[in-house]
Amino acid sequence: MGVVVGSALQLWQPVLWPVAVYGWALLGALGAGAAVVWRKSLRRRWLGRALRPGPAGALGAVGAAPRWQAGWWVAALAWGLVAAFALCGLRASLFAGEGLPAALEGQDLRITAVVAAMPQRSEAGVRLRLEVESAEWATVPGTPGKARPPDRQGAAPQVPALIDVSWYGGALRDAQGLADLQRQPPELRAGERWRMTVRLKAPHGLRNPHGFDYELWLWEQGVQATGYVRGGPKDPPPERLASTWRHPVEQWRQSVRDAIVQRLAGSPVGDEDAPSALGAPAAARVSGVVAALVTGDQRAIDRADWDIFRATGVAHLMSISGLHITLFAWLAAAVVGALWRRSRRLCLAVPAPTAALVCGVVLAGGYALFSGWGVPAQRTVTMLAVVAALQLSGRRWPWPQVWLLACAAVVLTDPWALWQAGFWLSFVAVGVLFATDFVAASAYPKSARGHFYALLREQWVVTLALTPLSLLLFGQVSVVGFAANLLAIPWVTLVVTPLALAGVVWAPLWSLAAWALQPLAAGLQWLASWPWAVVFLPAAPLWAGALALLGGCLLAMRLPWPLRLWALPLLVPLLCWQAPRPAVGQFELLAPDIGQGNAVLVRTATHTLLYDAGPRFSRESDAGHRVLVPLLRALGERVDVLMLSHRDADHTGGAAAVLAQQPAAALTGSIEAEHALQALRPATPCVAGQRWEWDGVALEVLHPTGAELDRSDHLDRPISPVRPNTLSCVLRVSSAAGVPGVQAVALLVGDIEAPQEQALLARAAPLKADVLLVPHHGSKTSSSGAFLDAVQPRTALVQSGYRNRFGHPAPEVLQRYAQRNVPVVESARCGAASWSSAQPQAVACERDTGRRYWQHAVP
Repeated sequence: MGVVVGSALQLWQPVLWPVAVYGWALLGALGAGAAVVWRKSLRRRWLGRALRPGPAGALGAVGAAPRWQAGWWVAALAWGLVAAFALCGLRASLFAGEGLPAALEGQDLRITAVVAAMPQRSEAGVRLRLEVESAEWATVPGTPGKARPPDRQGAAPQVPALIDVSWYGGALRDAQGLADLQRQPPELRAGERWRMTVRLKAPHGLRNPHGFDYELWLWEQGVQATGYVRGGPKDPPPERLASTWRHPVEQWRQSVRDAIVQRLAGSPVGDEDAPSALGAPAAARVSGVVAALVTGDQRAIDRADWDIFRATGVAHLMSISGLHITLFAWLAAAVVGALWRRSRRLCLAVPAPTAALVCGVVLAGGYALFSGWGVPAQRTVTMLAVVAALQLSGRRWPWPQVWLLACAAVVLTDPWALWQAGFWLSFVAVGVLFATDFVAASAYPKSARGHFYALLREQWVVTLALTPLSLLLFGQVSVVGFAANLLAIPWVTLVVTPLALAGVVWAPLWSLAAWALQPLAAGLQWLASWPWAVVFLPAAPLWAGALALLGGCLLAMRLPWPLRLWALPLLVPLLCWQAPRPAVGQFELLAPDIGQGNAVLVRTATHTLLYDAGPRFSRESDAGHRVLVPLLRALGERVDVLMLSHRDADHTGGAAAVLAQQPAAALTGSIEAEHALQALRPATPCVAGQRWEWDGVALEVLHPTGAELDRSDHLDRPISPVRPNTLSCVLRVSSAAGVPGVQAVALLVGDIEAPQEQALLARAAPLKADVLLVPHHGSKTSSSGAFLDAVQPRTALVQSGYRNRFGHPAPEVLQRYAQRNVPVVESARCGAASWSSAQPQAVACERDTGRRYWQHAVP
């Protein structure tokens, strides 16, 4: 317990202490532990003498032993807490000290590196994890010394040992459609040594309420820099130097993955033209699932399939999970035990149960290593090793001690797992099964029907216990998850996975595994299509989730029903939680961190407007699917209007995902009649003069005018065409009374440029505002001085990507705001920004709320 609590306390630190503090604390804890052990040995000697025949010794022993036992447990708890806190802090400090120096961000570096993991290919290019061997300053032809900072002329750049880079290929297009030709990446293999020019930056992820912590994920992976390969025509071409023996497991994994995809996608499973149960051509979709089950490559599974698996609650089965590794360990132990008993010599040397137990854990570790040695696999192997060691010790420990010891071992191995949802899901499930199975072990007969009833009961117990936790962690629960898991767990675990693994030895078995997936996929798709297959609830605070978890565990226990019913009041706060909303007459802005693009949520007492929907990152990912839809669900929002300022992809990229999740939202904006979104929902043009009121809050469109829209309908004229930026919808939002007697105003202007700013000034539009969404992400073509003088904002919000390729916000634009004493809040530094008309002078930044030391601090 002390190890878990100490590690958790260290993870709450917003900044790391000096390394010496953790070092001295660890030495102090070790010294105190040695002193306690020494005192305990002396105490045992003293008690041994006291227990000799004689009344004095017996009386002394009886009085001292209980007090000493209680003191020992308290001392052990305190020692574990301090030691774990210091050890975790020391590891974090040493790791953070090896990060990418800020001076190297954005510089061109020529590195020699080995591909450390199997490459991940997508439509945009290839994602590589590289083990850096050496680095030097890159020299670009025609610009000697361009990348070398003046303070590092003689020193070699210090690049972290492990980095993630993307090698883009073809025409890499920006938001305006301008193409930057890149060299097509060749076929890359794990273990190859390459020399290439890269441009790096510190790990920086999107920071949003209830969002995924990408920086923590990279921290756990040991990755300390990300970036991309410079593959343009003017850059030195990347060079393949050699194929090495390094990372042989990754080389094997890549060969197996490619063989699965080639066999299943190259030779169709069934009719290639017929849609599969997963909703697309059978070969490509099924091959990804089989590859994930064998090699742990979850990116091989299509996003639409992940949506089905999450909706039915079986996502944990569709890659290498703890259940698969545990089953593999059990099967390996059974096979080794059966073979071991056939040899008298082996049995005399080592008992068969001992050999089977050890070999089962070792082979499970090998399986986890082949699957990529992910964090869930590491947790499972550690737990199996701890339980095996306790069993080999010959002692029968109570289940709470076994559970806590396994938990402590996992935390010592990876303290940052405490911040991962999978850690809590797995340990809560195991703990509840421990607590209930010892009572129910003899409740069912040892027959096939008894085993089925036991499986049914265990699945029901886990569902009851984990439903509140799933709601707390993910804000959703699968109503059909119980039925889906009851079907999928035995089928995937006992049929599909063994066939897929056996295909490594005999490839035709991969086709059988693909065929076995077809009926399961059909059933899952049918369950996911039910109207109430998934229930989404607003994200509740931690205290409500803790009460609900306690209630779920109480329901799962084998207790009299009058006692179980006391769990129902504990579930109410979680199930009935609603996020606070503005008062009538007030409104709030939430500008999510969506990278290079715009998306602003406007909330009144009972209505919601979403201004723009962020960028599209790739075919598989966009801001709507990755950020906006989870955020809207976590807040419990029903969007009334989606306003798209103009058609550029960094403003409309996530609109399709938002419209799919918000069927009642009306669509408006400056998008052409032929735009693909018009097929999803007809859009009403935004025109200056449109005005409506929600809950005492006035919303008014100031731009574009009808004349500009008429001109945009004739883009085939030989005169200068109308750029999409010029048609950006300008929305003014004003409260009834932001501060008593004073009206608070927000101005959202999209990508308007200086000519449109002048047109607004010429029409005497009401521009004065408390908060301004900086035009065009801070481009130097916008934010003219006259416009800023008219708006006079208290705060300016900039939504732009960290170290984006356009240089937004431009230094000269920031200078104009600084000259007028207007604070600029950048999403790259702030994360999601929250502003309320009730307090127009304050902006809350998500990166400052609950800050942790592994999160990137922008220099």
